Amino acid sequence: MVCLACLLPLFLIPVVNALPLFIDFILGKVYRLFGWEYRKPERAPPACPYKPTAKKDSPVGEALGKVQPVPQAVEANGNNKHD
Repeated sequence: MVCLACLLPLFLIPVVNALPLFIDFILGKVYRLFGWEYRKPERAPPACPYKPTAKKDSPVGEALGKVQPVPQAVEANGNNKHD
């Protein structure tokens, strides 16, 4: 058996995710009551908090700061003209 206190976080997750929407709804109603316009703030998209950082002593980390030249395609007859 599982106690209810252990299951409580599973039911709180949707409530916590809905809080910003609920707050925007309430603020929209309050602003409308005063005759003001409420614009929802732009929210940052969710990001992974566990991104690995590039090591500076690895060759991959050194190549990140340098610009690599792009090779040009050469036509069969040797001309590299663009019309």
